[in-house]
Amino acid sequence: MEVKELGHLVLYVRDLGASVRFYRDVLGWRIILGGDDALPFRAAGFSAPSGRTHHELLLIEVGPDAASLPAGRRVGLYHFGLKVGDSDDELREALATLQANGVTILGASDHTVTHSLYIADPDGNEIELYIDVPGVDWRNDPTLIGAPIKPLVL
Repeated sequence: MEVKELGHLVLYVRDLGASVRFYRDVLGWRIILGGDDALPFRAAGFSAPSGRTHHELLLIEVGPDAASLPAGRRVGLYHFGLKVGDSDDELREALATLQANGVTILGASDHTVTHSLYIADPDGNEIELYIDVPGVDWRNDPTLIGAPIKPLVL
């Protein structure tokens, strides 16, 4: 067997409306399924504007009493990455959108191959918004992927 690509993510959320607003209005994803009472359960599916696949993200509402993600080091999802462009100008535009929407920036890192901002969705799922740094040839020098992390200055 050979995995061809990461197809989609499914996240449980407390409040579907709040999560739809975040992923649609802040991150700019296109809602393609649900978000209303048309499904037998409360859920919403999204596709990136590129329309690469039928859906890349599915949110399933589990209600306000659902357990929170435990803090600190734990087994399970740490974060997922969303590419927002190919230049620092595009990352600056993403930062401006986040700031205009009151989204807290958890971190900003220069990973040599990527420049990244870290945020959390309404349920605390951490998201890396990144750009691939132009001119970095990690395919011919994969050690660059493990380069020391530096603070990002935009």
